[in-house]
Amino acid sequence: MNGPPQVDPPNPEIYQLMGEENMFRLLHDVYDEFAKSEIKDMFPTEADELAEAADKSACFFVGLCGGPPLYHQRYGNPMLRRRHFPFPIDMNSRDVWLACFLKVLKNHQDYNFPEQHLDSFIGFIAGFSPWMVNKE
Repeated sequence: MNGPPQVDPPNPEIYQLMGEENMFRLLHDVYDEFAKSEIKDMFPTEADELAEAADKSACFFVGLCGGPPLYHQRYGNPMLRRRHFPFPIDMNSRDVWLACFLKVLKNHQDYNFPEQHLDSFIGFIAGFSPWMVNKE
């Protein structure tokens, strides 16, 4: 694949309705799921390091969903494929990643995630995440 998949980005209203604190809580819960999954070896094992990784991801999703560009401000260009390349990611790993995200999103109301944007957000992460696959 030469470039990122052409999928509609998340609606910027998501951040407006959720707020930063809820986005960070959501991503921390997603990372807690990653740490219990069969792809846990791709994530830090120390609690503080896992929390730091969740914070970085939350910064990315804040900007992606209509908030301030926290990731760019704190860490620079995301360079997503390059950052994921050290990890051998096949489609099964991507499917586990997505399943963890979906498991947390089942309780979207706990994070004030707007119901009206849930399907399109899931469509985005499901459509974009295969770009991180770097192994057959």
